[in-house]
Amino acid sequence: MGRIEYSVEIADLLGRVRRRPPAGWPWRPGESVPPGLPVKQSWGWLFAPDGRVLTLVNPRDGIVSLPGGSLEPEDDGDPATALAREAGEEAQAVIGPPHYLGYLYDRVGSANGGHECARVRMAAALRAVGPTAPDPASGRHYRRLLVAPGLAVELLGWGPTGLRQARAAVAVAAAQFGVPTAANETIEELPVLGGPVFPLGG
Repeated sequence: MGRIEYSVEIADLLGRVRRRPPAGWPWRPGESVPPGLPVKQSWGWLFAPDGRVLTLVNPRDGIVSLPGGSLEPEDDGDPATALAREAGEEAQAVIGPPHYLGYLYDRVGSANGGHECARVRMAAALRAVGPTAPDPASGRHYRRLLVAPGLAVELLGWGPTGLRQARAAVAVAAAQFGVPTAANETIEELPVLGGPVFPLGG
């Protein structure tokens, strides 16, 4: 593995990262969500052409996340629609068509009022990002970092389950988007003013 490179500003941001404890939700790779199990959340591994993925850092509390969130009525029950909307709201990101990876089984229903539910994971090409702006739903103003998928797992604090997710995402991204399976290791913050990321033909 090559040396991981990043700026002084990013080093300061990463020094304040606080990882959530793993939730322990079972990962169901490639399995369809069973009928009757409601899908409450959709999150995405969004890939740049060099194999890195978009991660969001909340500078107020140091929590790292992938773009995504809860399904809303306007999503009409579609996790792909929810992911595209959430990526736009949280990261001002434009993505290609999402590819389904699997789901996490939330047996205690922490995202569904105490009733079991599914949390879907998807992969998509990161086409472009707009000027950075606060999330209209939460007011959070995220810093947008491109990092290698393995490092994303470490920053997220997702442990072995997260690593299995990342491997599934990389396999789909390599097959569908042509990204390398060994990602660029440089940690890069996307420009405040935004710009294109993935070529439209990719």
